[in-house]
Amino acid sequence: MSKKQPKKSDRHPNAALRYTGMAFQMFIIIGLGVFVGKKLDTYFEFEKAVMTPLFALLGLGLAFYLIIKDLSRP
Repeated sequence: MSKKQPKKSDRHPNAALRYTGMAFQMFIIIGLGVFVGKKLDTYFEFEKAVMTPLFALLGLGLAFYLIIKDLSRP
């Protein structure tokens, strides 16, 4: 008996789902960075927000790294 080959569309998820997942992943990572930065600013009682933009940028960098890594996969 021969195995039935899956259709080409069955092997890869829909591109819209893939990119939507990436957008949510990016949103969550940057949001967590901002949240942690705000908590650290409150804890250390800085006059100006120092940790919030720092952690937001770190989250942005991590999000871009993961997006580029995901896009480089076939």
